[in-house]
Amino acid sequence: MSTPVAPAGRPLRVAVPNKGSLSQSASEILRESGYRQRQDSKELTLIDAENGVEFFYLRPRDIALYVGEGTLDVGVTGRDLLLDSRAKADEVLGLGFGRSRFHFAGPAGRFTDLAQLQGTRIATSYVGVVQSFLAERNIDATVTRLDGAVETSIQLGVADVIADVVETGSTLRQAGLEVFGEVILESEAVLITRAGSVPAGFDVFRRRIEGVLVARSYVMMDYDVRDEHVSAAVALTPGIEGPTIAPLRREGWVAVRAMVPRAGSQRLMDDLFDLGARGILLTDIHACRL
Repeated sequence: MSTPVAPAGRPLRVAVPNKGSLSQSASEILRESGYRQRQDSKELTLIDAENGVEFFYLRPRDIALYVGEGTLDVGVTGRDLLLDSRAKADEVLGLGFGRSRFHFAGPAGRFTDLAQLQGTRIATSYVGVVQSFLAERNIDATVTRLDGAVETSIQLGVADVIADVVETGSTLRQAGLEVFGEVILESEAVLITRAGSVPAGFDVFRRRIEGVLVARSYVMMDYDVRDEHVSAAVALTPGIEGPTIAPLRREGWVAVRAMVPRAGSQRLMDDLFDLGARGILLTDIHACRL
């Protein structure tokens, strides 16, 4: 059975977080992908007619619902918000920003194992995520939604345990709490579409985003090396499809160009220099298509 495709003839409708930790990074990756973005945070919509896209700036928590209902075609939201919404939307691409981890936390020294959650009261801003996690492990507990800071809920007697995003853990320690058990969820910003639907124009939109993600992870490396060291140098810099190698005017030398991972690129420059390569340059890549 073929996957349904949304009707053509209208702009691709894309939901973008209007505020919060995902908002700025989402707009940045869209700009780098060649799309117009709003200049005023009060703007609710923006039409990029040249690229056939219309952007809607919405509460991050609502985006999965709009996409799941088919009101909008594509959305940028958090994996945590997608799963918590239980909307009929699919994650199609991780975007590499807005990373976070969800943990259970309770009074220091009181909880050490997830089995101890049986019969407890759990406060969280992500009821759907926590309920699904508990159901998979046959743990029966009462889960209550609290918006905003949940750390004080234990002190106030509203809950026995909380489930929340944990970064450094300093806020929890200040409240006399500590994490326990396995990670509930590792989240990041994701690109989503309606379940079972491929919107018209989405392939180009996704390809642009993927091009930026690759560009952020790679750099272009250029260097000169003697003929007898080419094989060893190319083994260090194999590139994507293979490096470009061109003879230099200087006899016995060639110029090599290859995409290399950004992580570890400085050490790679050291290794090439030790091999005898010279004129080693690193250049940022703004976008690409592979």
